[in-house]
Amino acid sequence: ELIDTAKKLEGLVRGSGVHAAGVVIAPRPLTELVPIAKTKNDEIVTAYDMFAIDKMGLLKMDFLGLTTLTVITDALKLIEQNRGEKLDIDAIPLDDKATYEKVFHKALTSGVFQFESGGMRDVLRRYKPTSVEDLTALNALYRPGPIQGGMIDDFIERKWGRRAVEFAFPEIEDILRETLGVIVYQEQVMQISSAIGGYSLGGADLLRRAMGKKNPEEMAKQRDTFMAGAASLKFDKQKAGALFDLMEQFAGYGFNKSHSAAYALLAYHTAWLKTHYPVEFMAALLTSETSKPENVVKYIGECRELGIAVVPPDVQVSAASFTPKGDSIVFGMAAIKNVGHNAIDSIIKAREELQAAGKSGFSSLWEFCEKIDLRLMNKRVLESLCKAGALDAFGPRSRVFAALDKAMERAQKSQKDAAAGQHGLFGMFDDPGPASANGTDEALPPAPEWDEHTRLQNEKDVLGFFVSGHPLDRYREKLRNMKVVDTVTACEMKPEPVVFQRGRREEGANEIQIAGVITGLKVAKSKRSGEMYAQASLEDTVGKIELIAFPAAYEKLAEKLKIDVPVLVRGSLRGDEDAAPKLAISQIQALEDVKIKLPEALRVRVPLHNPDSELLNKLQHIFQSSPGSGKLMLRLEEPNQFAVDMEPRGLSVAADVAFIEQVESLVGRGAVQIIA
Repeated sequence: ELIDTAKKLEGLVRGSGVHAAGVVIAPRPLTELVPIAKTKNDEIVTAYDMFAIDKMGLLKMDFLGLTTLTVITDALKLIEQNRGEKLDIDAIPLDDKATYEKVFHKALTSGVFQFESGGMRDVLRRYKPTSVEDLTALNALYRPGPIQGGMIDDFIERKWGRRAVEFAFPEIEDILRETLGVIVYQEQVMQISSAIGGYSLGGADLLRRAMGKKNPEEMAKQRDTFMAGAASLKFDKQKAGALFDLMEQFAGYGFNKSHSAAYALLAYHTAWLKTHYPVEFMAALLTSETSKPENVVKYIGECRELGIAVVPPDVQVSAASFTPKGDSIVFGMAAIKNVGHNAIDSIIKAREELQAAGKSGFSSLWEFCEKIDLRLMNKRVLESLCKAGALDAFGPRSRVFAALDKAMERAQKSQKDAAAGQHGLFGMFDDPGPASANGTDEALPPAPEWDEHTRLQNEKDVLGFFVSGHPLDRYREKLRNMKVVDTVTACEMKPEPVVFQRGRREEGANEIQIAGVITGLKVAKSKRSGEMYAQASLEDTVGKIELIAFPAAYEKLAEKLKIDVPVLVRGSLRGDEDAAPKLAISQIQALEDVKIKLPEALRVRVPLHNPDSELLNKLQHIFQSSPGSGKLMLRLEEPNQFAVDMEPRGLSVAADVAFIEQVESLVGRGAVQIIA
C-alpha cells in the first residue's frame, strides 16, 4: 500500500514558490497561453515553472530593485537643493580622470556599487582601471571561479605587459582585444563560435547554454559541429580544437557582459558622485543605510577619511534623513530612537512657520516646546532628542535635559490657553519670561555638565552609535604605535579552522589585536560540557565584530568582559568561510593600562647634498621636541662616496610613529631604521 501510494505521488509538485523578481511577458493575455494562479498574498503567478515557460517561448525577465538607484536619485535631489545644480546622471562623461584616480586607483570605494569588498579593492589597486570597459571586465572576473582559476592575476599581468597578449587566430583579435586576449564574457564565446565555427547567432546561444550546463553528450555534439564549421572555413584543425577546449574551459566562468556593463555603469555613477559631490553622495548613502547601524558606523568613518564632518542631529536644520550643510552632514532625526515621523513633521512644520515669519529658527527651548505639537511628543521623545544632541542649540545637554519638565509644562499651558482663546494680548513669548535677553542657556536650570563617557553613551543609547566623538578618539596616537587591526579588516580576513588537541580546543598561533568597546554581553551554558561561555560584540570607529569567550577563556576573563571603557582584545578568528568570522578571545586589557614599548634605539640616515644646514636644523627641532628614552644615531651619507655615524650627545627621543613620520617627511621614506 505504501509503495502504491508513493507511485501515485511520485513526480507531482510538492509545493509552489514565487520568483522574487521574475516577470513573464507575452504578446497576448497570459490566460490564453498558460494556467495562472493566485498566491496567498493575491499575487498573480503562472502555474508553470520557469523551465516550462522558457520552452513555450515566453519571455521571462528578472527586474532587480537596487538600493543604489535610490542612493543616486537622492544624491541628485540633494545636489539640486543644496547647490541649485540640476544634473543628468546619464549625461556625465565616462572618462573622468579624477573619478578613476581618486576613487578606483586608491580603492576608496566605500559606497561604490559592487566594488566595496576588500578583495575587490586589492584588485583595483593592482589593475588601476581607466575606463568603464575595465570596470565591466573586473566586475565579471571577480567571482569564485575566475579568482580560483587565477584569471584575475593573469588579466592584471597582461594589463601591465608582464605577460604576452596572444590570439589563436587573427579573426578573434577584435573580439578579445578589449579583454586582453582573455575570454571573459558569454557573448565572446558566441562571437568566436560564429567567426571560427560558422555558427549562426541562434546556434551560438545554444552552444553557450550547453557549455554552461556542462552536459558531456551535448558538448561532444557541439564539438563536432564547431570542428566541421571551422574546417569549412579553412581554419587549422589543431588550432580550432585547442580554441574549442579553451572556450569550454572559460564558458564555465563566462559572465553575461550586458549584465556586468550595467553594473559597471552604476558603479561609475556612484564613484563620479562621490568624487565631485561627496557631501551629497555620502548623505544619500547614509540615509539608505539608516536601518543598519554597522553600515552607518562604517560610512561615518569613510566621511572622516574624506574630511566630511558628520554632526549630531539638530532641530534647527535636520530633516528626517541625513542632510548636507556646507561641507558637513547633519544627522537625520528619523535615526533617533523613540522619535517617530509625526514628531519630525511637527518640528519641521514649526520651523518653517518661524522662517516664514522672518525668524532664523527656534530662539530657545521654551519657544521650541511652545511651537511644536506636544500631542505628538511626550517627554521620552524630547529626552531622546536631547541625548542625541538635537537640542544643543538651546544650551548644554545636561541643563536642557533638566529643564524639559518645566518647558513642557509651560508649553502645554500655553497651547491649552491658545486652544481655549485665552492667549495674552501680545502673546506669551513676546516677553522672554524666565529666558535671558538672548533666549538661550542662562534661563536653563543649573546642572553638572555630562562627562564625555555619559555624553557618548547617551548618544549610543538613542542613535545606536557614537556621533560627536568616539571613546577610542583619545587613544588615537597610542593605537598608531600598536599592532592592531580594525573590525572591517578583521571581518575580511580568513578565519582559522578550529583545531582540537586531546579533546581540547587549541587557540590559533596567528592571533590579532583589536581595540574597541565591548557591547551586548551574553553569558550562556554550553550544552555539551555544561560550562559557561560568553558572546559579545566589539565596536570600533569603523564597525564591529562578534566576540566569543570559550569556557576556559571566560573563566579567566569574566570580569574584564564587563569593562565599559575602551579595551584591547587579543584573540584568533574563528568561523566558516561563508560567514562573518568571530574573534575567540584570549586576552582583554583596558586601553588606559596598555603600556607602549617604543624602540630602544634607532638610526636616521641623512643624505648630504653639500652640507644642508636648514635640513639639519629642522631635524634638530624634531629631535628636541620629542624627548624620550630612545637612543638616537645619525648616519650622514654622501651618496656613493662616504657615510659617517655619529651619536648626538645628551639627546634621546620617543621613537613613536608620529616621530618617525615627521623625520621621514624630511629625509625620505625608509630613512629611519630601528636598531634591535
